[in-house]
Amino acid sequence: MGEESLRKRKGEDNAQEDGQSVQSDEPQTTNLQKQAKLFLSPRYGICIIVGTIIGSGIFVSPKSVLANAGAVGPCLTVWAACGVLATLGALCFAELGTMITKSGGEYPYLMEAFGPIPAFLFSWTSLLVTKPSSFAIICLSFAEYASAPFYPGCDPPQVVIKCLAAAAIVIITIVNSLSVKLASYLQNLLTAAKMIIVVIIIVSGIVLLAQGKTENFEDAFKGSKISVSSIGLAFYNGLWAYDGWNQLNYVTEELKNPYRNLPLSIIIGIPLVTVCYVLINISYFTVMTSTELLQSQAVAVTFGDRILYPASWIVPLFVAFSTIGSANGTCFTAGRLVYVAGREGHMLKVLSYISVKRLTPAPAIIFYGAVAIIYIIPGDIDTLINYFSFAVWIFYGLTVFALIVMRFTRRELKRPIRIPIIIPVLVTLVSILLVLAPIISTPELAYLYCVLFILSGLIVYVLFVHFKFNWPQKISKPITMHLQMLLEVVPAEDVPE
Repeated sequence: MGEESLRKRKGEDNAQEDGQSVQSDEPQTTNLQKQAKLFLSPRYGICIIVGTIIGSGIFVSPKSVLANAGAVGPCLTVWAACGVLATLGALCFAELGTMITKSGGEYPYLMEAFGPIPAFLFSWTSLLVTKPSSFAIICLSFAEYASAPFYPGCDPPQVVIKCLAAAAIVIITIVNSLSVKLASYLQNLLTAAKMIIVVIIIVSGIVLLAQGKTENFEDAFKGSKISVSSIGLAFYNGLWAYDGWNQLNYVTEELKNPYRNLPLSIIIGIPLVTVCYVLINISYFTVMTSTELLQSQAVAVTFGDRILYPASWIVPLFVAFSTIGSANGTCFTAGRLVYVAGREGHMLKVLSYISVKRLTPAPAIIFYGAVAIIYIIPGDIDTLINYFSFAVWIFYGLTVFALIVMRFTRRELKRPIRIPIIIPVLVTLVSILLVLAPIISTPELAYLYCVLFILSGLIVYVLFVHFKFNWPQKISKPITMHLQMLLEVVPAEDVPE
């Protein structure tokens, strides 16, 4: 590294030590970001939002949303409301992402607003629970749909599903470790494939509605369940299908012209997904009653069997493409969170290293994939979704609250996008309701275990980050050295221009 670069780096470090944030007119760029910016265009920004959101959720969650809503009318209302909430939340993240142009999603925003402890707790929870469990849920859903055609009339064996899901995680991890270009091209291809099945389902539903198949929409609110608990759980499952609305903030540093393309991708991508989700659910109800939908093992497969026979095999094939595309987008973005946390010293330093040859955060992505495979073992999708949503909305609410706090504490920061203050206030209040509703109405020990795990990160932070005991460093240094040689990775600053 040249003397000028060293002086610049030293100046930035001193500014950070003084408690000052370094914000330039344009995002700071490392070689990792230079490589990625060749491919992360506005079109890819929309693809990564649409491609990550539309995945397993719309094919897994309809049953759970309907079961908690109780009727067709409240079910469709929940789906539309979840889309509105996701859009409002994404607009909050758009202001944060253009104000603090760093990758890592919520991590740098919590660091800027509240300091290192909340940021560490977020990375601790995300890296060990929410992100890998999300990856595991998506790949399990992929495995169920991919194996369904080979076991007509019965459920595929759990061993087959888990092995197929593990294979999907390994393949996606390898692709994202090898090449940003390959991962982005794969994402574009799979997004196009999933839009094909979305269009097929929506057009089929519109045709059936035109033919008068509206009997399932009569008395749409009859039998609905209106309670804090049921609506909260319905929102949990609906919002799981929308999860990914904030994924572009994980690659802010790698996006071309983020001040323009980040909000543009959000404004186009999420309303598009919302319209698609509502229309897909309407299509489901044109051929299935509420009871039939709840009894279906795979809602989209049942729809295909009734409408597209004898070409019904198209549905599980393209649903598999859809879920694998969502998994690819999730892996691409979550790997950057591991990378940023390692760069800040909140995780093993080797996780912030990048490949010399391929300029990808390979150690971070491999770590993420390895933890996700562990979550395949339990394999209870509905339970994982509920506790995933509980944990993730704690930090969504805290991050949006950080936006409100920085309106008063960090007035000097440039805000290329400035949303009305009522939007983050509303999203924060909804987040609080989503977190507290299940605990108050149907308290379970699992929620307490989740909170205790989050707080256990304080012990790890005090021992290994704050005091920085020497003996962990003595153990990690030889491990880091051997991993560097094995994976051919180095710190990002040391990559030659």
